Amino acid sequence: MLSTLVILLLNFLPWPLRRLILVRCFGYSIHPSARIGFSFIKPRRLVMEENSRIGHLTAGVHLDLIHLKPHAIVGNGNWITGFPGGSSTHFAHQPERRSELVLGEHSAVTNRHLIDCTGGVTIGRFTTVAGFRSQILSHSIDLKENRQHAAGVTIGAFCFVGTGCVILGGSSLPDFSVLGAGSLLNKQLAGSRFLYAGCPAKPIHELPENLAYFHRVAGYVE
Repeated sequence: MLSTLVILLLNFLPWPLRRLILVRCFGYSIHPSARIGFSFIKPRRLVMEENSRIGHLTAGVHLDLIHLKPHAIVGNGNWITGFPGGSSTHFAHQPERRSELVLGEHSAVTNRHLIDCTGGVTIGRFTTVAGFRSQILSHSIDLKENRQHAAGVTIGAFCFVGTGCVILGGSSLPDFSVLGAGSLLNKQLAGSRFLYAGCPAKPIHELPENLAYFHRVAGYVE
């Protein structure tokens, strides 16, 4: 409870002093060029590499790890949570499970998304979770066994996830893929360079290799 209060109060300090306290007192690894806005970020371990940033009014709690690689961005108003590893009746059958969010270099999660990292969520380099209100849910109830079960989510490199998507545990989106707005991803997809859309998502058409989005050298799109 005390550490929670400290994290909240740190928001009122200048960023250089706040970063120093987070590094020295909480053991976080935050590059001098990285930055956190007015947000509540409190995983067990935080790694922010150069020029990564987290915006305002974002919560990142109950996680083993948040790792933002160089130039990775988490925007404003996101809710990032999970169920951390350790001794608990929940997920006792999955002792190796890690509640973590890993963003590749130049990747971006925009604004007002919900990300459940209980089973682990990995977002590849130069990928954008775009728009608003997408949900990544990496755990649910196993009805057959009557217990909670977590399964990781992997989104590949140079992907684009449209607004309002739902991505369920155990699913993956291949590199160089587009997930259309409002789609449901509930399985591991195989083919790269496709537009996937629908409920559940299925391949709609192949994407040309010369799309400028697939050849970016900087993650931010002007």
